[in-house]
Amino acid sequence: MRISNSLRSGLAAAGFMLACAPAWALDAKVQGQVTAAIPLDAFKSTRDALKSGVKDYNAGDKAGAVKALEYAAQQGHALARWKLGRMYADGDGVPQNDLKAFEYFSRIADENADESPDSANARVVATAFVALGSYYLDGIANTYVKPNSARARDMFQYAATYFGDPDAQYNLARMNIDGQGGAKDPRQAIRWLSLAADKGHVPAQALLGHLLFAGEAGARQKARGLMWLTIARDAANPEHDAWILELHDKAFAEAADTDRQAAMAYLEQQIRRRP
Repeated sequence: MRISNSLRSGLAAAGFMLACAPAWALDAKVQGQVTAAIPLDAFKSTRDALKSGVKDYNAGDKAGAVKALEYAAQQGHALARWKLGRMYADGDGVPQNDLKAFEYFSRIADENADESPDSANARVVATAFVALGSYYLDGIANTYVKPNSARARDMFQYAATYFGDPDAQYNLARMNIDGQGGAKDPRQAIRWLSLAADKGHVPAQALLGHLLFAGEAGARQKARGLMWLTIARDAANPEHDAWILELHDKAFAEAADTDRQAAMAYLEQQIRRRP
């Protein structure tokens, strides 16, 4: 399994320069160390190990980075575990291994689920939950991690509600639309998409605009839908977000002149609302 482009952007935003409870994500049979223990005197401190890992990674020494990050991860450092999870998910300096990535993200979720949403680690923990949700959607072939849409929905729900994570809100909305892991609830999907869209989440803006324009969650709101589609189109990457451009162009072609004018008025209001 590969993590989606939308999730990748959310994970990258966490940076490298820097009802759910513990034991929720990690299967009991993998509670042991992810890697062999590194001597306790290998680094002066966990902070020193993380600093060394960052330095080595940025210098292109991925092997040295992994050693330092594993030391920090063994001491429970969430950011080190997160970076190792990303490296194994992408095959970045290590053999690609989704199960190892899953286990690193699981340890973050298990031990940091009650991290304050205002803390420096909040984004790291939230994106770990989102990554786990993505893995549970498809499962990991030939491992104990089987597809489990209900559990995926739980992961997204926790990150969306407790941490207010926009990637989680977007994924949860899609599950509400499709009825994955629970009942279909288009109105709830609109709510989650609205929260994510207000945070600048481009796919959420596009999907929200499409649903409002088409009236798939109630009365059609063509002007507001076209406004969100326009915002998403302006922020979309033409090489990777062709679907957003297509949704916008189709809606724009179908809209009446009055809808287009109203959409521009809404857009001006939206711009004025921005800090």
